[in-house]
Amino acid sequence: MSEISPLLVVISGPSGVGKDAVLERMKRTHEGWHFVVTATTRPKRPGERDGVDYLFMEPSEFQSLLAQDGFLEYAEVYGRYYGVPRGQVEKALQAGKDVIVKTDVQGARTIRAKLPDALLVFLAPPDMHELERRLRQRMSETAEELQRRIQTAQLEMDCQGEFDHVVVNHNGRLEETVAEIEKIISDVEHERRSNQL
Repeated sequence: MSEISPLLVVISGPSGVGKDAVLERMKRTHEGWHFVVTATTRPKRPGERDGVDYLFMEPSEFQSLLAQDGFLEYAEVYGRYYGVPRGQVEKALQAGKDVIVKTDVQGARTIRAKLPDALLVFLAPPDMHELERRLRQRMSETAEELQRRIQTAQLEMDCQGEFDHVVVNHNGRLEETVAEIEKIISDVEHERRSNQL
């Protein structure tokens, strides 16, 4: 029997849908999984920690790593760069750990093109009105940035069909959302193991 390859799980969805809250909850119960820390050139928000929430980089540092093919995928979002460090993902997979990546819809598409076996999960809001409310509540953007995020989110919602699974993140039901994602991952793992027998 051949050894089971570790799983690369991509969690995506529009800005403000609650990806960070979901991942934070998953981290508490899955020490054996590797949660990729995304690199970004955007400034730190209050309470964020370098190397934990994001790898905060100067634009020149990001460009240098990009020139060395150091990102599995990257994007310029609202004038800032974000990227999934390739070395971090490869090292964890080689160590036999399942890897969880958070990225935007375009990033998920790029990863699927490079790694067709990746499991893509789309985190969706109950509806666009609720997503808009969450984005406004954050108050971390200018009115113009907020409008751009809402327009982008509407386009991203149309891409759900490209994902293996869609999970709705309802208000006040974070535990249910996390449990649903964990079940998807364990079902896929179980299926893969059965196919190897």
